[in-house]
Amino acid sequence: MTKTQNQPQAGFSLIELLIVVAIILIIAAIAIPNLLRSRMAANEASAVGSLRTVNTAAVTFSSTYSDGFPPSLGVLGGASGTTTASCTASLLIDPVLSGNGGAIVPALKSGYDFKLNPGTVKISPVPAGCTAGFSDGYEAVAYPVATGTTGQRSFCTDASGVIRFDPTGAQATAAVTCPAALSSLQ
Repeated sequence: MTKTQNQPQAGFSLIELLIVVAIILIIAAIAIPNLLRSRMAANEASAVGSLRTVNTAAVTFSSTYSDGFPPSLGVLGGASGTTTASCTASLLIDPVLSGNGGAIVPALKSGYDFKLNPGTVKISPVPAGCTAGFSDGYEAVAYPVATGTTGQRSFCTDASGVIRFDPTGAQATAAVTCPAALSSLQ
């Protein structure tokens, strides 16, 4: 059968395809910012939850090992492969949050850097085999890896257990307590 001039052609015209592509791009332009905002909110919620875990672990560490508050996140966790809890690797938090047992390197989790600033007054006497803990507390901070992308706010907590936030996402300066000027979470 040969094609006649009156038979319609099958398929879409170029204009119809361009309109469909334009509609898809408009929908994507609307959806992507909402997706990024929800990812930042999830990262912030994870950071707050992780700081609550650090608070609980610090109190548990202090009461279990009679070594004061921990000197680092690494002491609260432990290096990967550590299976026996001790005052130098208490296994109270997961290796990701503890920076895989590192004492200085901040831990990276869910788009946030975590760091523990120890107190200034060391415990005396130090229990056998332990690293000296601190009697005057600690400050744990969580700040976004990329402000505005992985999170908007930075968070801070100390031995009081109150979690405070900085809406600018700035990293808190090393201290034993969170600055009182920061707003607290309710």
